[in-house]
Amino acid sequence: MSEFLEHMTRWMRYDAETDFYCRHFPSLAEHAEFSLRPLRKADITRVVAVEQTAYQHPWEIGTFRDCFKIGYHGWIGEKGGQVVTYGILSVGAGECHLLNLCVATPYQGRGFGRYMLDRLIAEARKLRAETVFLEVRDSNRRAIRLYQQAGFNEIGLRKGYYPATQGREDAIVMALIL
Repeated sequence: MSEFLEHMTRWMRYDAETDFYCRHFPSLAEHAEFSLRPLRKADITRVVAVEQTAYQHPWEIGTFRDCFKIGYHGWIGEKGGQVVTYGILSVGAGECHLLNLCVATPYQGRGFGRYMLDRLIAEARKLRAETVFLEVRDSNRRAIRLYQQAGFNEIGLRKGYYPATQGREDAIVMALIL
């Protein structure tokens, strides 16, 4: 589908009435349609709010702003006006680096992370990347399983890569050849 048609499809799916009711009656968001779209600067504050509840050591708002300045590719998944998931990629020299993939805590374990991961992989292919790399906390077994199910393989370990409550935590480096 052309980029224009994708944009028009997303625009036509937007329903202001559904958005209004889901904002004022959050229980209705559960029944709203899930949609993925490119991340916009205007989304940053909502994304940061999700980031802060999902991680003990979240990205700063400045990190998200820098991603836009640099030209990274971001996607957001929404349901009833609520941020469900988001992801950020950097692409260059035939490689893609998945920098952040997050699912809002109430939506974890329900397949939304896989939707986002599939979207990000499709974006990497569209941008002609040959390989997608990522780091994941050694303790994040659920994410490691997700990446393995998508075809990623462990290729290395970065000692003390992530901040942790007790010092630092290792990161498993994974790669997917497209």
